Amino acid sequence: MRSLLDLPVSLERHSPVPLSAQLAGWLRRAMLAGTLAPGERLPSSRGLAGQLGVSRTVITEAYQQLYAEGWLEGRHGSGTFVAGLEDAPPGTPGAGSGQFPPGTPAIRSDQPPPGTLAARSGQARTGAPGARSDRGPRPVADPSPAPSPAVSSAPGPGTAAPAPARAPGRSLRGAPARGPGPAPRAAIDLRPGKPWVRDYDAAAWKRAWRRAADLPPGDSPDPYGLPRLRELLAGHLRRARAVAVGPENILVTRGTGNGLDLCALALLGPGTRAGVEDPGYHVARTVFAARGAEVVPCPVDEDGVVSDGLPGDLRLLYTTPAHQYPLGGRLPIPRRERLLAWARRTGAMIVEDDYDAEFRYDVAPLPALYGLDPSRVVLLGTLSKTLAPDVGVGWLVGPPELVDRIADLRRAVADRTSGPVQQAVVTLLERGDLDRHLRRMRLEYARRRAVVVEILGPVCRLRGDTAGLHVLAELPPDTIGRVVERAAERGVLLDAPERHWRRPGAPLGLVIGYGSASLPDVRRACRVVAELITETG
Repeated sequence: MRSLLDLPVSLERHSPVPLSAQLAGWLRRAMLAGTLAPGERLPSSRGLAGQLGVSRTVITEAYQQLYAEGWLEGRHGSGTFVAGLEDAPPGTPGAGSGQFPPGTPAIRSDQPPPGTLAARSGQARTGAPGARSDRGPRPVADPSPAPSPAVSSAPGPGTAAPAPARAPGRSLRGAPARGPGPAPRAAIDLRPGKPWVRDYDAAAWKRAWRRAADLPPGDSPDPYGLPRLRELLAGHLRRARAVAVGPENILVTRGTGNGLDLCALALLGPGTRAGVEDPGYHVARTVFAARGAEVVPCPVDEDGVVSDGLPGDLRLLYTTPAHQYPLGGRLPIPRRERLLAWARRTGAMIVEDDYDAEFRYDVAPLPALYGLDPSRVVLLGTLSKTLAPDVGVGWLVGPPELVDRIADLRRAVADRTSGPVQQAVVTLLERGDLDRHLRRMRLEYARRRAVVVEILGPVCRLRGDTAGLHVLAELPPDTIGRVVERAAERGVLLDAPERHWRRPGAPLGLVIGYGSASLPDVRRACRVVAELITETG
């Protein structure tokens, strides 16, 4: 492997520009000029830090920034590599020149970090490469002899397994596809609710399941969940959502649907009324109705549920304040306070679904409703979006007396969360593997979200693009069906928006998910959708 010291790298220690930004700028110019070619492996962060006489943090920060922008790709156990580059526009700094004068630490002033307003408008893409990896996210990693991870294509529950999306002429592992020509292109799935599961830390995954297999089978599952997992989840919630909880507040579920059903079992029944956001999560309506409750549609606006005018006889209200599903709003603090005041006044419990609150791009997360009033809120979370739907682990956070009641009811109906699965999650949390995966996915989803905004933003208004794994593309009601149908004909699967609305009225637009398709496929599919919107508008 060629050392970067073979090239004239120069960092100015007295410059107001941080060393990591200087190095990132130098590497950008080298990649644009072809001095560092696509597929070339970079030195490890430790090795390069020693060569340049700087701290390892300088190198890792530069690598992470370039990975987020799409210039680099990491491969588990192999190292950090230059990604395939798109053609640079004329005049891009460093383009067309392989020479870098010593002592030039300047970085590209037109390249803001991903997730900024400039990136959302497409300005940050000027001259920036898109990663040409058909496997999606890869962490920036130091070289090691560990084998490359296997590719997983597990579908989410209740969905057909789509054929793995791939770039033309490439295999799933990124090697050239064999055969007389490129393989037929599979449909690209832009339906919401599914994360990317085809790339993960295989060593961490296998280690977690080996630890789980060391435990003997249990004959008396704890309805609360494994004590160790509850302790670790309490720490995770304190770090990720600034929610101060202890194990006594947590019950381990099989996911959001199971958590909703347990809440309904404890709080609802024939003759009760349960409010659900409209438009909103259709599973919540189904679960509450199955427990005998009358489901009451509760209106939302672009910020979230409208607390003014909520009925006073609701036993329970289901809401998604961090990223309203599907409109994408985030409930402001004053409205959160009014909603909690309504709950205290009427005696209702609020069920807060925190389904994708870990993924935020332009804004900091608002405090969870639970943290503002733990006595009136049940907080639901899941690993379905952060890890994979197939794991089947989530959590329910509430007042200890309510958690005890739910545990008793759960024992009575023989409901349980798999012990070995819980133990595997314990290992992922104890070793920090889940946190590292979450950090990687934040960067990866930010790149995909930037592509969606860049391509669809000029042809329609987008809602909910500051967080989560989906956006709402506002369209005239009479064009939505035609766009969905014609997109399917061109190999792009879009959501049928009618399922989110209960009250009469036309849907506001298309709910577009960017979690389960690779970055190149998201780009390709969004171009198709943009063309169709323009044609039918």
